Amino acid sequence: QVQVVESGGGLVQTGGSLRLSCAASGNTFSLGVSSWYRQAPGKQREWIATIGSDSRTTYVDAVKGRFTSSRDGAKNTVYLQMNNLKPDDTAVYYCKMQDFGGIWEYWGQGTQVTVSS
Repeated sequence: QVQVVESGGGLVQTGGSLRLSCAASGNTFSLGVSSWYRQAPGKQREWIATIGSDSRTTYVDAVKGRFTSSRDGAKNTVYLQMNNLKPDDTAVYYCKMQDFGGIWEYWGQGTQVTVSS
């Protein structure tokens, strides 16, 4: 049984930083591709970043140069470092973690990020 625990959200001022973490636990889970999404109030959920098993990353234009995703395969953990935060970044952030075989995917519970102006 795989469980994903997401943490690191909070309230910051414009220009501040946060680091989100998602850790998967399970007897047979090995980390494959992971992605980050966010959903702002009244808006659809949007994809913001993906990191592959080779640590290659892609980002939506709105966060390029400010957000950085990384991974620790030994810990089955992915991170999203968010710098120079803006009020438009305010949203609930979710991670999606796939197993190495690409068969299963698991979602974090979401964490609130609020950026005040």
